[in-house]
Amino acid sequence: MAPGEGRPDDTGGPHPVNGRRSELALTVNGTRHTLTLDHRTTVLDLLREHLGLTGAKKGCDHGQCGACTVLVEGRRANSCLLLAVAHDGRRITTVEGLADGERLHPLQEAFLDRDALQCGYCTPGQICSAVGVLNEAADGFPSHVTPDTARSGAPVALTADEIRERMSGNLCRCGAYPRIVEAVADAAVTGAAVTGAGVAGG
Repeated sequence: MAPGEGRPDDTGGPHPVNGRRSELALTVNGTRHTLTLDHRTTVLDLLREHLGLTGAKKGCDHGQCGACTVLVEGRRANSCLLLAVAHDGRRITTVEGLADGERLHPLQEAFLDRDALQCGYCTPGQICSAVGVLNEAADGFPSHVTPDTARSGAPVALTADEIRERMSGNLCRCGAYPRIVEAVADAAVTGAAVTGAGVAGG
């Protein structure tokens, strides 16, 4: 690679600097970043400590609460369990990247309209997870409660049971679950498209 050249999206893996650190490139909320990180750095710590994106929260740090949920190539994931070096070349979207300028993502608007939050600590993860839920249902991915008679690959109707099941990995210690279900249902009814800088395909 010539001096000053940017690394391509398909990097073929991180570039080792020494036995403990590697250089990697990721696109976060539509902006490309090249960083040299300790191999033990998680995507959550990369976002919060290196990029100053504090929307994703550190809750349990064990992948059990969902407060750190982000979108990786459009699919939701617990960022506390992802090693940054394993995501070289990937596109990541955090809650900060969902809005289109000053215009909120439809799910963000639905959470506000339904008052689907109390302390707000879990809310960024809830919203990112809900974006993933809309994607998964639209793409025909079944859940545990999807009827056996559902046509394979067909979009899944997001009933209250479907939403509760699909959002069950995101905990709200304030107990705002009924409003969260309503907000996701509202966004599903309005056909909220997955938009935002950095979302795969966006």
